[in-house]
Amino acid sequence: MGFKAFHSVKATVDGIETAHMIRKGQLAGRTLPAYQQFINLAG
Repeated sequence: MGFKAFHSVKATVDGIETAHMIRKGQLAGRTLPAYQQFINLAG
């Protein structure tokens, strides 16, 4: 991937890390499905 700005890299990496955390179940106590958790955290 060729990023032209550091903030683009940070946003992409943050999104990937969040998706991994949801998939691993590290956001315990949430009864929402994974896709809904991601939408709530990203938006």
